[in-house]
Amino acid sequence: MSEQSQTLRMFVNGQAMSGGSINFALEGAKFLGPVKTAPRYRFYSVRDEFPGLWPVEQGGQSIPGELYEVTYAQLRESLLPNEPGELELSVIELEDGSGSLSMKMRAEEIDADGVVEITDQGGWLKYLARKG
Repeated sequence: MSEQSQTLRMFVNGQAMSGGSINFALEGAKFLGPVKTAPRYRFYSVRDEFPGLWPVEQGGQSIPGELYEVTYAQLRESLLPNEPGELELSVIELEDGSGSLSMKMRAEEIDADGVVEITDQGGWLKYLARKG
């Protein structure tokens, strides 16, 4: 099986979602629908520019986002080069117990200036809508 035909699942929860500023990076990817993470994450806004997931042992919530089927080439050549340096590729757990690739906060960025917890805001789009 060639790299072009192998696919992976990618969960996005910020600017790569439909209508977001880097959604173009998912052009040609198959949209699998809206999903939520398992309730094992906290959620942060970084300078109100993009969000980041953070896995926790306790006190986590389900975070809404979108699931896409992407090729390795799309991931390597389009999506990852457009992701902010404060995030890194990880594997997360979805609400149904399955796994998916996703971006998450780098440990050293959690306490950086401009990082605000928004876990209780209902997701990135609802947070932005409240900000006006």
